[in-house]
Amino acid sequence: MKKILIVDDEPNIVMSLEYTFKKNNFEVFIARDGLEALEILKTQQPDIIILDVMMPMVDGYATIEQIKNNPKLTHCKVVFLSAKNKQQDIDKGLELGANLYVVKPFSIKKLVEQVNDLIQ
Repeated sequence: MKKILIVDDEPNIVMSLEYTFKKNNFEVFIARDGLEALEILKTQQPDIIILDVMMPMVDGYATIEQIKNNPKLTHCKVVFLSAKNKQQDIDKGLELGANLYVVKPFSIKKLVEQVNDLIQ
């Protein structure tokens, strides 16, 4: 079973993503901020991480830097999901190693397709 870690501080987004990915046969892990995500990543190695940029404690940019520096997570794909839609924000996310940058609001159906494409 494919594993996904969803990292977002917006409960509505987390709930809808969790429901949708479970329905698509993913094992789903949830973190409300970057700190919680990094704790989960000590024991889990998901195939893909969906990561918000603007979060309390540790933001998405700092979180992906930690992920990319962890040899156990080199196989892991990262998708930024953010309301930050300026080109410089998108460029920064991709430069830090994200495989994809999706701007909110977004289509869940399309996101699931993109995630499946990334981990094929």
